[in-house]
Amino acid sequence: MDGVIIDSEPLWRRAMIRSFSEIGIPFSDDHCRITTGLRFKEVAEFWFKEHNITHITVEEFDKLVIERLCELIQMEGKTMSGVVEALHFFKEKGLKIGIGTSSNTKLMNTVVDVLNIRHYFDVLCSAEHMDYGKPHPQVYLTCSNELDVHPLHCLVIEDSVNGIVAGKAAQMRVLAIPEEINKNNPKFMIADYNVGSLLEVIN
Repeated sequence: MDGVIIDSEPLWRRAMIRSFSEIGIPFSDDHCRITTGLRFKEVAEFWFKEHNITHITVEEFDKLVIERLCELIQMEGKTMSGVVEALHFFKEKGLKIGIGTSSNTKLMNTVVDVLNIRHYFDVLCSAEHMDYGKPHPQVYLTCSNELDVHPLHCLVIEDSVNGIVAGKAAQMRVLAIPEEINKNNPKFMIADYNVGSLLEVIN
């Protein structure tokens, strides 16, 4: 979802940099990219441990950042290039479409409603309450099960290395759409396909 359906990565970074800085953790764009693709609670746990943060809980911090991010999405959220065209194309082909995201349920629902794309999806699947987040394949296997489609017949569309690993571990084909800074990142070569945007999928 993040970085594939909605251009939320810059908004994530703004919310994270502001919030981490407020609790005493110096934070930058580069720090944000280290944990791209993980569930946010796992991101918070990682940095809390690194900086021995104890004056606020991970749960409190998670709620703060998600609230800020949802507000930013409501004000500034925009679809990534080719998203609506691709969703329409997939529906016309009779394909089932699901979201399998590390983001929590509130954020997932905010995105599909702000972008007015909920009607395209057969399944919305958040890893929020699952035992494992990406790069574990659980969210993708759960999504394919709810879609009633065998994993070998699924195509995952991802923008992060953690997500690509999750898709491949689920035995699915993976199409990667790396952000500009990762265009030449060799780690993205494990994906089956690499494109610049969803418009390349339908053209």
